[in-house]
Amino acid sequence: MRLAILFAAALAAFPAAAFDLQGHRGARGLAPENTLGGFEQALAIGVDTLELDLVMTADDVLVVHHDLTLNPDLARGPDGGYVVEETPIRALTLEEVKTFDVGRVRAGTDYARRFADQITRDGARIPTLAEVLERAAALGADHVRFNIETKIQPNRPDLSPSPDAFATAIADLVRAHGLVERVTVQSFDWRTLDALAAIAPEIARACLTAEGRWDTVQVGAPGPSPWLGGRDADDLGGDVPALVAQAGCAVWSPNHHDVDDARLAAAKEAGLAVIPWTVNELADMRRLVDMGVDGIITDYPNRLRALLVERGVETAPQVRVPTR
Repeated sequence: MRLAILFAAALAAFPAAAFDLQGHRGARGLAPENTLGGFEQALAIGVDTLELDLVMTADDVLVVHHDLTLNPDLARGPDGGYVVEETPIRALTLEEVKTFDVGRVRAGTDYARRFADQITRDGARIPTLAEVLERAAALGADHVRFNIETKIQPNRPDLSPSPDAFATAIADLVRAHGLVERVTVQSFDWRTLDALAAIAPEIARACLTAEGRWDTVQVGAPGPSPWLGGRDADDLGGDVPALVAQAGCAVWSPNHHDVDDARLAAAKEAGLAVIPWTVNELADMRRLVDMGVDGIITDYPNRLRALLVERGVETAPQVRVPTR
């Protein structure tokens, strides 16, 4: 009974929309990821949701960064050199985190080749979650939602706070900014989602899954997956949408390669919104829009918005961002 109540509360917090265009890490294909400039770029294009990643510093500040350690392809120290040694964010204070420049991709790397159109913004710093929320408010983006991913790994507890501490810090900050109705928390590690369900059931949750070379669901493996908060997908016959619904999430966010008509229908039958990640090619966008997914997470929100406009789908307003 309690699970049903929590699921209903989360679903109510995630409003239905014509289509949820989510800018992945802001607009990673166009601007430095998870930076204020990147989020401004996404808002200027016109997204419904800013998708971002969250880690915690040594002094317990929530900062927006994809990896649990500084990325050697992105982070440059005060001397201008890219980091070489593994440097956990959890081992750095906020003051130390702010000394790293993440506005220029290291030349010659796979990352640089994948995102050759990304504009360099030297001087970009890793923002706090509070700074991102405040910047969106300052720009008048009162329509935009925030899809916040907790970066935590069950096999590396030293690199992140406990699931309860992580969920509590997020809930406190979201409530303090009055954004409960505009925030979804997502994770591959469902322990943080379970903790959030107990701490703040009014905040919507999205269950992320991966079933490819990196597999968080682990159908057919003995025992529960460490990523699923003690759940075993085989108990439900490998039915991932059913597993997500059982976990109380309002949204299922699978790798876009894992979505087919049958799974989409099953998810809709279970009352789930389906928002795949990370979709960058127009052919894949067209396929998924035609299938009837509820949204898409993309590094290129400009491409997806153009497709939606072409199809006559309602899109979010474009935010005017002052020229720097």
